[in-house]
Amino acid sequence: MRIKTILALIVLTSSLAQAASTTYKVDPAHSFALFRIKHMDVGHVYGRFNEPNGTITLDDADPTKSSFTLELQTQKVDTGIQKRDDHLRSPDFFNVKQFPTIKFKSTSVKKTDKGYEVTGDLTLHGVTKPITFNLEQTGQGAMGPRQIIGFETTLDLKRSEFGMNNMIGPAADDVRLIISLEAGK
Repeated sequence: MRIKTILALIVLTSSLAQAASTTYKVDPAHSFALFRIKHMDVGHVYGRFNEPNGTITLDDADPTKSSFTLELQTQKVDTGIQKRDDHLRSPDFFNVKQFPTIKFKSTSVKKTDKGYEVTGDLTLHGVTKPITFNLEQTGQGAMGPRQIIGFETTLDLKRSEFGMNNMIGPAADDVRLIISLEAGK
């Protein structure tokens, strides 16, 4: 009898530990990675990376064990102008043949009132740098039987810090990113 009780406690404890952590997969059809860059110091050019991918793992019992990953395919850059998109894919900018992905992987997560403060490594154009940003939880619900969750952040980067130095002047060094993720489990 005692062994059955111990085994039941082990199974229950293991189930509770697993339940504390939930992993969601980023839905590429309902997630967006948008960017804005100033052109000729006059107006902004907007674009996006289609079909972002990643995972969100949340641990309600210990938020520091939560994690976020995001991967963007540089080939999928889209500004709505084919000639500009081809130029952005060239060695002048993203050099998609040499650097096919932009990746982010969190290294530290802290719970905040509106979501999380996330620190991690961003790899862009072959250069990896640490960044920190606030990730706002925008909602949580269900789509049929599937549980979904949403997050959004806005952050500013200097492309020169990632070795993207071509045409600074006509195209600004500062780039604003807006990442809006919907993920499901």
